[in-house]
Amino acid sequence: MKTPIRFTALALSMLLASGLAGAADLKVGVTMSAFDDTFLTYLREDMDKQAKSYPKGDGVQLQFEDARADVVKQLSQVENFISQKVDAIIVNPVDTASTKNIISAATKAGIPLVFVNRRPDQKDLPKDVVAVTSDDVEAGRLQMQYIAEKLGGKGKIVILLGDLANNSTTNRTKGVKEVLAKYPDIKIEQEQTGIWLRDRGMTLVNDWLTQGREFNAVLANNDEMAIGASMALKSAGKGGSVLIAGVDGTPDGLNAITKGDMTVSAFQDAKGQAVGSVEAARKMARKEPVEQNVVIPFKLITPDNVKDFK
Repeated sequence: MKTPIRFTALALSMLLASGLAGAADLKVGVTMSAFDDTFLTYLREDMDKQAKSYPKGDGVQLQFEDARADVVKQLSQVENFISQKVDAIIVNPVDTASTKNIISAATKAGIPLVFVNRRPDQKDLPKDVVAVTSDDVEAGRLQMQYIAEKLGGKGKIVILLGDLANNSTTNRTKGVKEVLAKYPDIKIEQEQTGIWLRDRGMTLVNDWLTQGREFNAVLANNDEMAIGASMALKSAGKGGSVLIAGVDGTPDGLNAITKGDMTVSAFQDAKGQAVGSVEAARKMARKEPVEQNVVIPFKLITPDNVKDFK
């Protein structure tokens, strides 16, 4: 009679072990293009909050890595995730034109892959590869349309570009120029990259002012460069005389609009992108259906509605 009892106990222990293993949190590797980018910091924090919101044993453990704007380093991080046999990988790409090797490595390993915030340049993504982004062309349209109306359809503008390796830069600027096509009396005076940085935006605008260039508005691809532009204009005694537009709706950007240092911004929903990317990775790892292209909409932020975004 002892043998059946021992067998039952053994079987029970195996079932319990199997149940516990099945209830383990999913492991998801996340490589961010850079930790020191303001918007991406909010995105990373919101991703962490979303991962921790799931019930224990049925949730997600995120492992964050900083690619430090290095394409080779980011690919190495993805390869390390694969060797660790993570359940899914989330990538905020350094260079949207250089994601082919990342996609190839993940798909060959059979690991679900989610791109967040920045969509790869390639038009069609393979199965088990998802993109959770926002329409950057729309951001450019929103900010430029508002500024064009404020200018009465006439004037000169300067454009502060983001990182040229990032299609967000290309697409936001494309949106600006689509609107400008309707306003032939608004001319582009200067157009240079501030690589998303506040101090670079300040330096560029200061240089243009020193050169004696005249402009009525600054169109920046993000809030950080817009804030830098505002600082340069204030230092030159021209604060408030030039319209300034940004993108992102970061807390600093919202405060700048509230204080009148910035005219307008296009809100990029970090929380929406964070929730969408983590949820997509979780569903794919659990073999559940998921939308392949998730687009989180931009929203216009003006002095009239800025309080709604705080």
